[in-house]
Amino acid sequence: MMNSALQYPIFGPEISCPHCRQQIPALTLTDTYLCPRHGAFEADPNTGELVHLQSGRHWREWQGEWYRQHTHPDGIRFEIHEALDRLYTQGYRATRVIIAKRYQELISAYLERSAPWRNGTDTTQPRLYGLPVEFSPDAKDEPCWDVINFDLDKEQGVPVRYPYFRLFE
Repeated sequence: MMNSALQYPIFGPEISCPHCRQQIPALTLTDTYLCPRHGAFEADPNTGELVHLQSGRHWREWQGEWYRQHTHPDGIRFEIHEALDRLYTQGYRATRVIIAKRYQELISAYLERSAPWRNGTDTTQPRLYGLPVEFSPDAKDEPCWDVINFDLDKEQGVPVRYPYFRLFE
């Protein structure tokens, strides 16, 4: 009799789709999961990654959440921008961006550097979207940074007011 665990890919009989978060089934006796909306994802038992077959995008899981693994700076910059938009709509504002150290070389050329003639101070703190950027500790010290891409420090934002449209006051 065959062990039922051997019939499924490494992540088990079903996972949540990295795109739409809908539960999707594994195809038995393969390394594939199939989302009706987004197509096939193949689990790589050697790397622990999930690969979207149509786009070639790679995903890794940390504590039940899928994180896309970027190979181009625009991908990580876009993901950070979307997260900043979500924070803003929830009434928060970001105060700092912490990016996984594994992306430091990939994204460094795209970070803003402050010029001393611009604001009178000579700071070497890189910035992205106007926010100070720091890079994470090594993944060997904090394993989550081997999977997650960035984190945002946040604080409660000031409510947005539209002085010319006081319809609800």
